[in-house]
Amino acid sequence: MLTEGNNSSCGSGSGVQHHTTSSSSSPAQSRLQRQKLEVYNEILRRLKDSGNEEAMQPGFHDQLWAHFNRLPTWYALDVNVERAADVLMHKRLLHLAHDPANRPSIEVRLVQVHPTSNGNSADTFESDDPGIESGQSSSKYSSRQSIHPPPAFGSSPNLEALALEANNSEDIEEEQSAHANVQYSRHMHEITISTDDKPKLLSQLTALLSEIGLNIQEAHAFSTTDGFSLDVFVVEGWPHEETEKLKAALERGVLKKIERQVKSSPQSVSSVDKPDQAKMKSELDYLTIPTDGTDVWEIDPKHLKYGTQIASGSYGELFKGVYCSQEVAIKVLKADHVNSELQREFAQEVYIMRKVRHKNVVQFIGACTKPPGLCIVTEFMSGGSVYDYLHKQKGFFKFPTLLKVAIDVSKGMNYLHQHNIIHRDLKAANLLMDENCTVKVADFGVARVKAQSGVMTAETGTYRWMAPEVIEHKPYDHKADVFSFGIVLWELLTGKLPYEYLTPLQAAIGVVQKGLRPTIPKNTHPKYVELLERSWQQDPTLRPDFSEIIEILQQLAKEIIVRIRGLEQDLDRGIGEALGRRETTDDDNDAPSGEGLPHMPVGRDKRPILFKLM
Repeated sequence: MLTEGNNSSCGSGSGVQHHTTSSSSSPAQSRLQRQKLEVYNEILRRLKDSGNEEAMQPGFHDQLWAHFNRLPTWYALDVNVERAADVLMHKRLLHLAHDPANRPSIEVRLVQVHPTSNGNSADTFESDDPGIESGQSSSKYSSRQSIHPPPAFGSSPNLEALALEANNSEDIEEEQSAHANVQYSRHMHEITISTDDKPKLLSQLTALLSEIGLNIQEAHAFSTTDGFSLDVFVVEGWPHEETEKLKAALERGVLKKIERQVKSSPQSVSSVDKPDQAKMKSELDYLTIPTDGTDVWEIDPKHLKYGTQIASGSYGELFKGVYCSQEVAIKVLKADHVNSELQREFAQEVYIMRKVRHKNVVQFIGACTKPPGLCIVTEFMSGGSVYDYLHKQKGFFKFPTLLKVAIDVSKGMNYLHQHNIIHRDLKAANLLMDENCTVKVADFGVARVKAQSGVMTAETGTYRWMAPEVIEHKPYDHKADVFSFGIVLWELLTGKLPYEYLTPLQAAIGVVQKGLRPTIPKNTHPKYVELLERSWQQDPTLRPDFSEIIEILQQLAKEIIVRIRGLEQDLDRGIGEALGRRETTDDDNDAPSGEGLPHMPVGRDKRPILFKLM
């Protein structure tokens, strides 16, 4: 078994694996690593105790640990340890996916989902990690007699309970008898899929599962360190007795369609976005982007000077650099990940950004469109992203500043919508600040020019901020951005990650099926609460336009300014009265000047106290 030791070497000959946590790891990382270690040991023990043949093979310890190590830590913390065989199934599917001929590898089974009475039992796995569901019990099914096994990663009632609690829609009983648990158990299918990881794979999977009539109740998505995916869905909508037919349908139709989409990814943007965009195509040696001849934006890479790396992702890197003596940001696509889909998105971003000119939209400077050196150059935003400020630097916005940020974003988005551009991925990470703290909308990689019909059907974006109609792959319009803006407003207010105790896909399911929304803090300004609730209405037609949002925010900002000025006047009067009383006392008692006075700021120095009051 894997045990904590004093070195990091692996000794398979002894049957004992030694593992240590780096001394530089944070306490939280060390704790999570220890928990993963405990889960590994428990899974290994159960497999050996059951006499599993694979577990008895030489080198199995190393293989099992490699399986846990290639997946995120929360895979180990979420998996039901009483179902040790499920881990072997996941390991097998990932192994099969290495061979392109086996992709996607699929497992389908009938599972029995039980309601959860509460999350406070002694055997509940608790975690402070936002990516991990709290209240996951490793042995919550042990006392229940089930014909079918439970899901590998918990069950949908956990999500239902969270949604109901967040919306205060009904009381959740804290105790249920074992008889009631069995009586109200539900049969569903669990679909486990492994394939090579690709951009928007989750979006494709959820869309295609919906196409065959499956209603997703629970979802868990994992990406491995070596470029593969493991996605687990608990679904309803298929006859219980036809499990094999469901698997056949997936293999024959739905999932094979994914592979065809990747292999035959269109070289141009769909004409539904804009008629001229049909000209947008990717070639072996260059990208052709439509132009009317009125602008020149192609950049000679020789004129770019790369500086420090700001960020890095799976498909691109962001650098600070210099172009013609101007500080710029350079977004570079990684050459080894460039495919027709990424080239299409790159071309789309250039197509949109080259015409955008607004003080609250990041300024496009130019692009290099000759592969493999594809890059987009924009103005450098020295203040970084709002997301980093809130979540990494642990900053916060006082209410007057928050309103200024929200107004900046609203003005930028209103400009985009006036030019028929739907951003489709509005979130704090895509809001950048300059040296003057002006906030600008950025990242148009998945933006689209609105179709002439006014609605669109392609889905994208980030699940925590995504509108329900986009999640459901329904036609949508510019009001999808308003929903995302509502989530951003909440994020600015609280400084928290939306639905932090749910995975992104679980949050998406909650938003669509349970009406899940972030909980608004008490004592929030009533008009701000009203704007939040209007912005994230389920029905897009009930959401305000950004032109109206600007008016609401500006009016609210004026009210706050009036309130601050009133406080200033009250404070001035209080200081004057205190000084007057002090002078009288000094004359009468001959006390030293200023002695005994409260340390009240005067003049311009009193403003920080006023803002603290806000």
